[in-house]
Amino acid sequence: MKILLTGATGYIAQRLLPVLLENGHQVVCCVRDKSRFNHDRYSTADLSVIEVNFLDEQTLDRIPTDIEAAYYLIHSMSTSVGDFAKMEDVSARNFRLRVEQTSAIQVIYLSGITNNDKLSKHLNSRKNVEELLKSDKYALTTLKAGIIIGSGSASFEIIRDLVEKLPLIIAPRWLNTRSQPIAIRNVIQYLVGVLNNQPTYNNSYDIGGNNILTYKQMLLRFARVRGLKRVIWVAPVMSPRLSSYWLYFVTSTSYSLAKHLVNSMKVEIICKENNLNELIGGIELIGYNKAIQRAFGKIEQNQVVSSWKDALTSTTLKNGISQHIQVPKFGCYVDKRSINITRCCDMALHNIWSIGGTRGWYHANWLWEIRGLMDRLTGGPGLRRGRKNPSEISAGESLDFWRVLLASKAEKRLLLYAEMKLPGEAWLEWRIINENELIQTATFRPLGVWGRIYWFSVLPFHGYIFKGMIRKIAAMQ
Repeated sequence: MKILLTGATGYIAQRLLPVLLENGHQVVCCVRDKSRFNHDRYSTADLSVIEVNFLDEQTLDRIPTDIEAAYYLIHSMSTSVGDFAKMEDVSARNFRLRVEQTSAIQVIYLSGITNNDKLSKHLNSRKNVEELLKSDKYALTTLKAGIIIGSGSASFEIIRDLVEKLPLIIAPRWLNTRSQPIAIRNVIQYLVGVLNNQPTYNNSYDIGGNNILTYKQMLLRFARVRGLKRVIWVAPVMSPRLSSYWLYFVTSTSYSLAKHLVNSMKVEIICKENNLNELIGGIELIGYNKAIQRAFGKIEQNQVVSSWKDALTSTTLKNGISQHIQVPKFGCYVDKRSINITRCCDMALHNIWSIGGTRGWYHANWLWEIRGLMDRLTGGPGLRRGRKNPSEISAGESLDFWRVLLASKAEKRLLLYAEMKLPGEAWLEWRIINENELIQTATFRPLGVWGRIYWFSVLPFHGYIFKGMIRKIAAMQ
C-alpha cells in the first residue's frame, strides 16, 4: 500500500516507519522541515519525504492523491507557541479536507484514552480531533493509549528522572490516580495490525498493557527494576501550578508540557474492553516491568530510535531549522578560535560529535551546570535534556539546551542553535579544515540593549570556557 505518514519526525512515527517499510509498503512522510529528517537511516526507493505544514493550507497540495491509507500522528501539546487545542483543531480539519481528495480508504489516528467524564484540556482536544477526522470518504480507525513506556518516551523519561534523582519523593495527590501503561512495541503492533483491516474500519479501541497501576506504583516498580530503594510521600495539598513547577524542576520536561501532563494525570486512564486483539491475530502484551527492562536494554546498547525531547517547541524555530543554518555576520558578537589538531583528525571529530549529555562540555563543566540551572530558573530547558545517543547526532535533535541545525561528518561541521533563554540568538559551530585545523565559532546576535549587556557580562566566562573547550577537543583521545 501507499501510505501517508504524518508527524514523521515524532516519537511514534520514527518507530512505525521502519516497520511499514519492512512490510513492503510505500511510505510518504510528511514533515514541516526536510532538514530534520534523517535520510541516512533509510536507503529505499519506497520512501519519499515532503514538506507539509497542516496549519498552512498552501502546502497541502504536496500530498499525492494516490495514497491508500494515512496515519494521523500529529499533536501540539508540548508546544509553547499559541493555543495547542486550536492548532490541533486546524490541523485535523486541513488534514481531513486534503485526504478526502485522495484515494485513501483508511485513516488511522492515535489518540488518548477518554473514558472519564471529566477530561483535561489535552484529552478533550484529542477527543475533539477524533470527531473532526471522521469522514464519509474514508474509514477512520482510532487507537487510544495512555502512558506509553519505551526508551525515549516522555512518560518513561519523566518516571526515570523522578526515581533516579530523588531518594525521597514528595509528590502531589495525583500520584494515586490509576492508569494502564502500554509498551511502545505493543503500540506499534496495534498501529500496524489495524492497517487495511476492514473489521476495524470506523471503530475506536482503547489499547493498554495488562497492568493497571497508580503513578505511585509505577514509580516504585521502576525503582525495584533498577535496584533502587525509594520512599514516596503523597502531599495532601499541592496546587496544579505548584505540581507543574515541581515536575518541571525535577525532570527534563518543559513547563508547558509539565502543566498539561499534570492536568491529564489527575484523570483516570483505564481501557474499556474490546476485541481488537482478536481482530489483529493476537499480540502478546508486555508487562510494565518488562517494558522498563526493554527500554533500558535499548539505552545501554545506544539503540534509542526516537525521543520526545527532539520535538521542536521553540518559537524562533517554528518555521524550520533550515532558516537558521546561515549564521548571520552583521550586527553580531563573535568569539572565533582556531587550533592545530595535535592528534588524529578523526578523534577530534569524534570528540565534537560526542559533546554534551553525560560526557559534558570538556572544560569548566561546573560553569555549564550553573548556566543550565539559571536557564531552568527562567523557564528554559537547561541541560537536563541531554542527548539521545552518546556519539551520533543528526539535524533536528536536542543537545542539552541547544538544537542541532547541521551535523555533517562529510563536511566535518557541527552547528548548534541555542534554545536557552537569551536576550538574543546564539550559534555554536565547529569545523575541521585541511585535516588539521579546528575552528570553533560562537556567534551572538543581541536583541536590544539587554542583549549587549548580556554579552559583555559573560565575556570573561566565555574566554575561559571556549579556550579550554577547543583545546580539549583537539587533544583528547
